[in-house]
Amino acid sequence: MENTDVNRSLKTRHLSMIALGGSIGTGLFVASGSSISTAGPGGALIAYVAIGIMVYFLMTSLGEMATYMPVSGSFATYATKFIDPAMGFALGWNYWFNWAITLAVDLSTISLVIKYWFPSWSSWKISLTFLVVLLVINLISVGSFGETEYWLSSIKVTAVIVFLIVGALTIFGILGQNGAVGLSNYTYKKAPIVGGIPAVLSVFVVAGFSFQGTELIGITAGESATPEKSIPKAIKQVFWRILLFYILSIAVIGALIPYTSPNLLGSEAGDIAISPFTIVFKRVGIPLAAGIMNAVILTSVISAANSGLYAASRMLWSMSKQGMAPKTFERTNNHGVPVFSLLLTALVGGAALFTSLYGDSFYELLVAASGLTGFIAWLGIAFSHYRFRRAYLNKGYSLDDLKYKAKWFPFGPILAIVLGIIIIIGQDIRSLVNFNMGRLLISYSGLIILFICWLYYKLRYKTKFVKLDDIDVAETKKNHHF
Repeated sequence: MENTDVNRSLKTRHLSMIALGGSIGTGLFVASGSSISTAGPGGALIAYVAIGIMVYFLMTSLGEMATYMPVSGSFATYATKFIDPAMGFALGWNYWFNWAITLAVDLSTISLVIKYWFPSWSSWKISLTFLVVLLVINLISVGSFGETEYWLSSIKVTAVIVFLIVGALTIFGILGQNGAVGLSNYTYKKAPIVGGIPAVLSVFVVAGFSFQGTELIGITAGESATPEKSIPKAIKQVFWRILLFYILSIAVIGALIPYTSPNLLGSEAGDIAISPFTIVFKRVGIPLAAGIMNAVILTSVISAANSGLYAASRMLWSMSKQGMAPKTFERTNNHGVPVFSLLLTALVGGAALFTSLYGDSFYELLVAASGLTGFIAWLGIAFSHYRFRRAYLNKGYSLDDLKYKAKWFPFGPILAIVLGIIIIIGQDIRSLVNFNMGRLLISYSGLIILFICWLYYKLRYKTKFVKLDDIDVAETKKNHHF
C-alpha cells in the first residue's frame, strides 16, 4: 500500500523560525525605506502598527483552529468545513498558485543578488541551480526543510538585532562621527506624517506584503510533533518578535535617514546599495556594509523560496487528500514527503521563471495575479475562525476545552476582515479612481482567479454555504487527535 501521510517531526524552534523567517525579507531590508519616503516616519509607523495588530489577530485565529485541528494545508481545509467547499477549493488552488509563482520571483531575485558579486554569471543557471538544491532539501525530509529554514532565519534575525543595536547607538551619538542624531528627523519639514491618510493607506499595502508568510505556521501545523504546545508558543513568540523587529527597525530608519532622502526609494533586492540597513551600517564605518547586507538578503530570499516550495507542496497534498486535486499528489515517500506535489510545484515555478527570459509582460501578469493571494488567504482565515467559533459555541461546547483560545473574539477576526478588504481595494487605488480597465484587470487578477475557481467548483459539485447547525465540530475533534 502506498504512503499518503506526512511525518510529524517539526519541533517548536522550527515552527517559530519558519513563521518568523517567512515574514522577514526584502520587505524589511529594502522596501521599508520606501514606506518612510511615502508617508514619513510617523505615517509608516502607524501603518506597520495597524497591520501588525491585524496579523496578531490572524495568527491567534489560525492558532485556535490549528491546535484544535492540525492539518497541513490548514486554511483551505478550514474554509471547506466552516464556510463552503467551493471556497476551500478556490483558496487552496489560489494559495498553491501564489507560492509557485512567488518561487519563480524568489529564484530570479537570488540570481540578481548573486550577480552583485559575480556579474558575468548566467542568471538562469544560478536560478536553476538553487531550484534543484532547494528541491533536494525538501525531498529528503520535512526535518531537513525545518533545519535549513531554522539556520537561514537565524542569520536574518541576527542581522536585524545588530542593526537595531547599531542604530540605537548612532541615534544617541555613541557610534558614528556626527554626534547624537536624536529624533530631529521626526519633525523635519512635513514629518512625522507626510501625505495624510491616502499616503498612510498606501503604506498599508506595502506593510501587508512585508508581513505575508506569517500564515505559514498554519501549514506547518500538520507536521508539528506537538501542535498543542508548539503552535501557541510559536504564535506568541512570532508576533512580538515581528512587531518589535518591524516597528523598531522603521523607528530607527526614520530617526537616522530623513524621509526626503532619495536613498529611501529602493524597493527591490537590486537596490541593496541604497538599502536603509546598508546606509546605517556604512554611516558607522562598518567595512563592506553593502556586501554584508547583500549576503543577509541572499539568505532571506533563499529562505523565502524554501518556504514557498514547502507551503505550495503541502497545500497541494492537502487538496489531493480532500479530493480537490488529482490523487497522485497525495502520495508520499518513506519520509512522509509529498514527492509529486513538490515536483509539480518546482516545475510550475521553473516554468514561470523561464517566461521572464522571453519578455517581461507575461511574467509581470503572473506576478500581479499572485500578489493578492496572501491577503485573500488572510480573509479566508479570519472568516473561517469567525464561523468555527460560532459553530463551536452553537453546539454547546465550552471554550475552556480549547487547547488555545484566540483573544477578543469576535473583534479580532472582524478587524482582520475589514483591514484585509481595505488592503485588497487599496492595491491599485489610482486605477480604480481613473477606471483604467487594463490596469484593473492586472492588479485585481487574483480576485478573478479566485472567483473562477469558486464558480467552477460550485457549478460542478452544487456545493452550498455550510449552515452553522451543519458544521460538525465534534467530528472534527474525533478525526484529528494528537
